Amino acid sequence: MAAATAVLRSGWLTTGERTQCFESEFKTYAGASFAQALNSGTAALHLALVALGIGPGDEVITTPLTFCATVNVILDVGATPVLADIGSELNIDPESVRRAITPRTRVILPVHVAGLPCDMHDIWALARGHSLYVVEDAAHAVGAAYRSGMIGSGSSDAVAFSFYATKNLCTGEGGMLTTPSLEMHERLRILCLHGISRDAWNRYSEKGSWYYEVVDCGYKYNMSDIMAAIGLVQLRKLDRMNARRAEIAGRFHEAFVELSEVDLPPDRGDCKHAWHLYILRLNLDRLTIDRARFIEEMHARGIGCSVHFIPIPLHPYYRRTLEMRDPCERALSEYPRLVSLPLYSKMTDEEVERVIWAVKDVVGKHKTKRSVVFATEARE
Repeated sequence: MAAATAVLRSGWLTTGERTQCFESEFKTYAGASFAQALNSGTAALHLALVALGIGPGDEVITTPLTFCATVNVILDVGATPVLADIGSELNIDPESVRRAITPRTRVILPVHVAGLPCDMHDIWALARGHSLYVVEDAAHAVGAAYRSGMIGSGSSDAVAFSFYATKNLCTGEGGMLTTPSLEMHERLRILCLHGISRDAWNRYSEKGSWYYEVVDCGYKYNMSDIMAAIGLVQLRKLDRMNARRAEIAGRFHEAFVELSEVDLPPDRGDCKHAWHLYILRLNLDRLTIDRARFIEEMHARGIGCSVHFIPIPLHPYYRRTLEMRDPCERALSEYPRLVSLPLYSKMTDEEVERVIWAVKDVVGKHKTKRSVVFATEARE
């Protein structure tokens, strides 16, 4: 609140020095060469594709288990989205990506679902072998790490982060695009503000000039200093907030590990999970209710749950417009099982226990006889 108030009192509300400071600190935090602050994660994805010259006739491979923005930005540049199926961790499957590559493929666009990094080593290898770009959708993965580096510091051509209201780092709206390329970064700085010549935002300050030139066909994607001021405060406590998320996830793990009616979210030893989401997978053959009823039962106990995500092939618009080469059988089979539990850094221990109690209570009341027998045999 104090940071935003200081911006309001300064009289400079739009892109300015605080935005530059946020870019600098985020770049350092993520271990990136360059960072461009933007007004949404969607803008970051779209701008990455524009800056890479992706357009009509090109194909971009991405996952079916994502929010619609990931696919919409591909359509927005006139390219063709190609869906590759997911693996057991809910992230895009590199082998499915390999099968989806054609002579028209230009970009692989993996999504780090729930904050768990994808298998980037294999994705980067595929990209190198076929001369493809890699643009990471890291909307869930701010503060996550893969192998020895933070998400944003790897070998991808661009990494898009979201700072939407629900994200680990929140500016209300907002996003960031990191890149290792100076050339791409310079183009991003122009494209994000109408295509006006570099540092055009500065023309209204006492240091600026009234003269400017439009050098490209750009967009209104710049971040305001109000958002950046909030982002700076959030960034400086991000590790602490993510640590609390991991602590809560660990408590959920301990509580649910012996429930045969659910599968725990995946994690791996070669990465640091951001725990943006805690996605349980219901073993529906061991329950007498479906996912919708499970969510209703949780709501009746005062616990709100959600579903991440409705697979892209199930939406009417994409059924009409996309050519579904891969049936994405894994994504479609996992979808009816997915339930996201409440998870946020300000959850109290009492609230965590309420969620645990509710899950156990719902499962306990709706076990199948087969599940009860299985549990008995497991104890013996």
